[in-house]
Amino acid sequence: MSQQPQAAVGAPLSRVDGRLKVTGRAKYAADHHIDGVVHAVIVDSTVGRGRITGIDTEDAVAQPGVLRVISHRNAPRLAYRDNTGSNNPPGERLPAFQDDRVRFFGQPVAVVVATSLEAAQHAARRVEVRYDAEQPSTDLTSAATDEAATYARGDADAALRSAEVRLEMSYRAGRNHHNPMEPHATIARWDGDRLTVWDKTQWVGGTQAELAAVFNLPQEAVRVISPFVGGGFGSGLRCWPHVTVAALAAREVGRPVKLVLTRTQLYFGTGYRPAYQYDVRLGADRRGRLAAMVHDISAETSTYEQFTEAAMVPGQMLYRTPHVRQAYRTVPLDVNTPVWMRGPGFTTAAFAIESAMDELAHELGVDPIELRLRNEPDDDQSNGRPFSTRRLRECFSVGAREFGWHRRDPRPGSARDGHWLIGTGMAAAVYDTVRNAAQAHVRLDADGTAVVEAAASDMGPGTYTSMTQVAADALGLTMSSVDFRLGDSTMPAVPPHGGSQTMASVGSAVRDGCDRLRQQAIHLAFNDERSPLYGVNADDVIVRRGRLHLKNEPRRGETYQQLLTRNTRTHLEASGSFAPPEQDRSSLYAYGAVFAEVAVDRRLGLVRVRRMLGVYDAGRIINPKLADSQALGGMVGGIGTALLEQTITDHRDGRIVNANLADYLVPVNADIPDLRAIYLRGEDREANPLGVKGLGELVQVGVAPAIANAVFHATGRRPRELPIAAESLL
Repeated sequence: MSQQPQAAVGAPLSRVDGRLKVTGRAKYAADHHIDGVVHAVIVDSTVGRGRITGIDTEDAVAQPGVLRVISHRNAPRLAYRDNTGSNNPPGERLPAFQDDRVRFFGQPVAVVVATSLEAAQHAARRVEVRYDAEQPSTDLTSAATDEAATYARGDADAALRSAEVRLEMSYRAGRNHHNPMEPHATIARWDGDRLTVWDKTQWVGGTQAELAAVFNLPQEAVRVISPFVGGGFGSGLRCWPHVTVAALAAREVGRPVKLVLTRTQLYFGTGYRPAYQYDVRLGADRRGRLAAMVHDISAETSTYEQFTEAAMVPGQMLYRTPHVRQAYRTVPLDVNTPVWMRGPGFTTAAFAIESAMDELAHELGVDPIELRLRNEPDDDQSNGRPFSTRRLRECFSVGAREFGWHRRDPRPGSARDGHWLIGTGMAAAVYDTVRNAAQAHVRLDADGTAVVEAAASDMGPGTYTSMTQVAADALGLTMSSVDFRLGDSTMPAVPPHGGSQTMASVGSAVRDGCDRLRQQAIHLAFNDERSPLYGVNADDVIVRRGRLHLKNEPRRGETYQQLLTRNTRTHLEASGSFAPPEQDRSSLYAYGAVFAEVAVDRRLGLVRVRRMLGVYDAGRIINPKLADSQALGGMVGGIGTALLEQTITDHRDGRIVNANLADYLVPVNADIPDLRAIYLRGEDREANPLGVKGLGELVQVGVAPAIANAVFHATGRRPRELPIAAESLL
């Protein structure tokens, strides 16, 4: 097969859907206009644990425009079956109005359906719910834990006892909520026994499977549509209870139902990054070479479902450590279930590990970068495999040069600017290179334009644009000649839009399908006596701007349009697929090094990030402009995690006290300084045919510890809890 010219891939192109978004023509979940739609509003529990002893709906039902109030008293029984035949749903495991139990504050206990949103909101406030309340357990530090997941190699305890240097630290990270700009919303419509849902989701296939299971339908009887997602960060990776509630309400009233969560409801109606306690014990020699690390990890989960994430992975492979022991315990609390949030597991683990490495560097008087270089592994010690590509050393060296690390005085508190204490810090970043099976469909029409489809999502990274770039180059078309479509469960199946796997998985399937279609066209010309390319070597043919021609004889060729028209073909079509091997030969990760400079007001303890640099080994970069959008956004998110974001729960009743954007602080423009990202040129063909390794998750990992380490360098006070509070620095 001839190598196609790459005109689009690698170019910093603007978003193909940008004009739709800035002109308001992009339709998000709640924007779809469905004939006959009515509105639903959820009534949330006002206790954190207990049982419902009564629900008075008489006043609510009497309000003008109210069609129905549904609760556990009158809701139909739902199937909650999965493909294994068990009674557990594949995703959301909180029954929608199936019993009288209250498992957390804000749990849906009823839904009001009315002809207008205002009528539904008013009636929802008229529903009176009585409870037999119990004391909820919501404190991570005082609740019992589940049985631990463990990992061990070597003899960590013996190695610690004999180590020349031993350190013991305890780190804590607060709960973070995603807070996407678009609230979660669902419109549900039944047509007989077929269900169509317009939903905010990062996985139309997952929502389709969940609803099919809950309503005991064949999967093909459920269609999920989600062409645009207004930010997700992981919050849309599951089918949450409100989606089931909307579908249930639509079936009960016999009309399409729209249900939009309020900003407050997002704090208990969808998931979050769980709070953690992460204890580290490490042993090393006087040169800083690690001998042993012990990781004791505790993270919150709900009482009705166990949530875990990959918090153990960095401690197993990031640095050469002969002796490692890990225990990861979930703590069941009376809260709703957590979910993946940008850089899941790795972000929290990096805060603990990279802070611990900085503490060791300070203890030994070794430069933090040099300490990490002394502990670079030759292979992945967790499985013995070689790394496919690991250029973390280069990330360190490029970052140090570009950031001006050599000008740093290592003494804490040595740099000042008036009443501001100035500090610099750095941290490593790592994230798994995730790939899963994906499919795509490609159609080339006789007018020379192409339509490419896959049931993917675009929550902001630019899926529409990057997939169009891949398809345009593989087909030899201009960007304007390719229409990439996504967000519909009737399209070819793909994995969830998370874990930085979309380009690796879906992009590889798109390229495969486009390659197959291009070869169809070449062979059609090869076998057509009327074609200028009749009888040529197919490997010598390339396609540029919709014209097939010989690579070394550009004048000899014809356009797709001429070829298809002459052969009376309305179109050509092909299916593409990608599947990773069952067993990887190498260890696959993306890497980064993050550098930060902070200023700390010595009178107030106020922290300001002045500048930040990230250097990334992320494989091939399909679109540098989109990559910058991801990287800078990840840094902003990391600044929030480090300095601002924390969900506060009142342990007396389980209520979240800052469930709004006035009290839950997120970075604003005034918080964001000079941010810069650098991408090492390269690719990882072992990971996937495109050579990409993933970027969107990686860019948040390492930001919080880089800031924390910079704060220590500025003040001499070691932050061990996120977010970093001003009072801890006074």
